[in-house]
Amino acid sequence: MSKKFSAGQTVMTRGAEAALPRQEILVALGRHLAGDWGNACSEDVAQNEWALLNQARLISNFEASDGTAFWIITEADRSSTTVLLPEEY
Repeated sequence: MSKKFSAGQTVMTRGAEAALPRQEILVALGRHLAGDWGNACSEDVAQNEWALLNQARLISNFEASDGTAFWIITEADRSSTTVLLPEEY
């Protein structure tokens, strides 16, 4: 998969680091950067596609193999990408 945008500095919250296997984070991050928004609903997919063209924030929704939901958010200016659990938002 080729990247559609830059991640900038990539960080994760303490909760995400404790709850998620590193390999699953890396796979999801690669998908996010390629424009695969994971389990995002159709409205969120449309918003992300618009955001790619208009320099807005991008949000993906993934689920780890153990069922733990997590999000990946890239800021509008593409300066940083954060991996976090929904309850940490």
